[in-house]
Amino acid sequence: MKQLIPIFFFLATCSGLFAQTTTVTGRLTDADNGEVLIGATVEALGLQKGNVSNEYGFYSFTLPSGNDSVTLRFSYLGYETALRRIKPGVEALRLDVALNLEGTVISEVVIKANTLEDKVKSTEMSVMTLNTRDAKALPALFGEVDLIKILQLKPGVASGSEGTTGIFVRGGGGDQNLIVLDEAVVYNPNHLFGFFSTFNSDAVKDLKVYKGGFPAQYGGRLSSVIDVRMKEGNNKEYDVTGGLGLISSRLTVEGPIQKNKSSFIVSGRRTYADLITRGINSANADDPEYDPIPDYYFYDLNTKVNFTLSEKDRLYLSGYFGRDVFKFKDASFNFLFDWGNATGTARWNHIYGPKLFSNTTFTYSDYRYRIRNILQGFSFNLGSNVVDANTKVDFYYQPSNAHTIRFGGNITYHEFDVARLKFGSDSGDINFESGQDFNGVEYGLYAADEWAATDRLKLNYGLRLSAWQNNPAFYARIEPRVAANYGLTDKWSVKASYARMSQYVHLLASSGLSLPTDIWYPSSKGVKPEISDQIAIGTSYLFRDKWLITWEGWYKWLQNQVDFIDGAELFANDELEGELAIGSGYSFSPLELEIEKKEGRLTGWIGYTLSWVKRGKFKDINGGDYFPPRFDTRHNLSVVALYDLARKWQLTATWVYTSGYVSWLPLGRYTFQDVPGGEFQAVVPVYGPRNTFRYPPYMRFDLGIVYKWKTRRSEQDLTISIYNATDRRNPYFIYLDAELEEVGQNGQTVEVPTAISAKQVSLFPILPSVTWNFKF
Repeated sequence: MKQLIPIFFFLATCSGLFAQTTTVTGRLTDADNGEVLIGATVEALGLQKGNVSNEYGFYSFTLPSGNDSVTLRFSYLGYETALRRIKPGVEALRLDVALNLEGTVISEVVIKANTLEDKVKSTEMSVMTLNTRDAKALPALFGEVDLIKILQLKPGVASGSEGTTGIFVRGGGGDQNLIVLDEAVVYNPNHLFGFFSTFNSDAVKDLKVYKGGFPAQYGGRLSSVIDVRMKEGNNKEYDVTGGLGLISSRLTVEGPIQKNKSSFIVSGRRTYADLITRGINSANADDPEYDPIPDYYFYDLNTKVNFTLSEKDRLYLSGYFGRDVFKFKDASFNFLFDWGNATGTARWNHIYGPKLFSNTTFTYSDYRYRIRNILQGFSFNLGSNVVDANTKVDFYYQPSNAHTIRFGGNITYHEFDVARLKFGSDSGDINFESGQDFNGVEYGLYAADEWAATDRLKLNYGLRLSAWQNNPAFYARIEPRVAANYGLTDKWSVKASYARMSQYVHLLASSGLSLPTDIWYPSSKGVKPEISDQIAIGTSYLFRDKWLITWEGWYKWLQNQVDFIDGAELFANDELEGELAIGSGYSFSPLELEIEKKEGRLTGWIGYTLSWVKRGKFKDINGGDYFPPRFDTRHNLSVVALYDLARKWQLTATWVYTSGYVSWLPLGRYTFQDVPGGEFQAVVPVYGPRNTFRYPPYMRFDLGIVYKWKTRRSEQDLTISIYNATDRRNPYFIYLDAELEEVGQNGQTVEVPTAISAKQVSLFPILPSVTWNFKF
């Protein structure tokens, strides 16, 4: 690695070594609230030179020195373009620019940055971005805006079961997504057993997803990176925003600590079904026949403060705290099940000079679940948790307009408490305990260069070195990354990428659902790190400056995949590795298509994916033959549309079609009868090869309408959503049940099983909802 970084510097700097230049640097922000703008465009008119701001709002580019002045254009989607005239002549020039938010109608003449044309020219491929403004307008389950569920509408992303937030990206498992909130890992991004995600849209500024072509600064997972960044807080004035829905409410307060210098944001969300059920239980407390309703609620709390220490230094402190709580209590029974995440981030930005910027970050992540059950005379406790402490440093160096170099490293300490079980009697006569503790250290070093080789050819190449230590196991991996973009015309480009990723922690899941009781397990001598290699090719074509048509084809190889053997013993087992099987897998798609429109009265996208996913070569599973995992769906089609009916009215709709998931169902059952005349029971299943049954197709149509109005001191909207507007009953799961026939036996009538039939359970019929959102 020490030899690698100077090579990047040499290649990047030699071309402009003797030129007399002026380097312009600065930050781009929102004029209304001081939030930094990520991916905004800076361009020198007439010189074909420019750049984009990084994820911290910092930009840097170089101009030739001379006597003539130069006009700079700063632009960002949804904002008014700003023009600044400068006269190059000094070596370095600092220019911070604040852009004003536009009105409801976006001018196609003014808006150039972060638009479809920029996507055509970028080396990034297999990348998606979401903004909360569109997300809040789309129809949602119970009116709860969910950024993860909107990701499920994008090509290359398969969803979990009906209504859940599980995502499976390009044939990867649910644990193969690196989900970070302000650079801290979120291990379980779900509430209510997966029906809602942990991300409160009021607190989120930017969400970016990499499905392939991963930049070298990312590592630790195989299939995707979901990078979520919180708002920083308004440093101009105080704002209060929120919303009131059917099952939860949200409230966000933000404002300056010292105007234009520092700010804060506090954002909270909580469900209140438990307040209603407690009232019902209290009203029926005197009824001996009444069965109390259990308590359930979840909450999220996001906090962040930031300080401008000097022109070159900024400090950010942020945290997330979320929890789900399910409990039931009566005279003889006290049950509690709670789970959640806590994260913390401390980040320091420093500008060393006009061409060098750094970000130093410390993050802390803690995910845990706990099940507690107290009976008369006995108690039972079960829990697991994973804790991370991570330190990383990232450098951003731009020696010339042709090169943007990134390099840095990180070290993460992991602690795992796996399936900690305690059971005992109050008297102490019975006492049982099991569980395992592990720790490990993960290392990463990287360097990458984005190189504009010619006017038409752009390259992004880099290398990541990763390692894992868990005594006595030690693993080290080399992870090359490369992406290329060749512009055939200004409106049409072809792209290609290759990336290798390594994953050192594994999720042991005993079902196809994403449950809070799934266990995170480290790599060891017996469980090697997972590896993926993905290649992708594609093309982007901008049609009539409004419609971006993107096609990609990809193939992914997977090594050291982890699964449970058939009949695995999971409960109170301190030798879990003996229940694991290690295999491989692959997935591919010849057609991942997206048609996208971002401007005009009608916006939205159409996404389609044709793909195959396989797992196999497990010694103790399926005889080693390949089989499709549960999330293998052949066809995924989604249509998303937002239409501005008038200045105050917006109509939204989504339509989804997915081939049915596969499932492992018994081929039949053995029946037995205890004694003559007794009941026959079909209880012993007979299984064949894994996942040979495919569910019926999933299809759903959602509608929404948004009414917006403004007063002198507020902005408000009323959003009406109709989830599953056609009332289609999609399968949540399918189970097998015996069909019985009454026959006579020894003078008695006995029900005898004559056949086994499959029965479907559906969750959600047509569900209307209303949400009121406000900003004061």
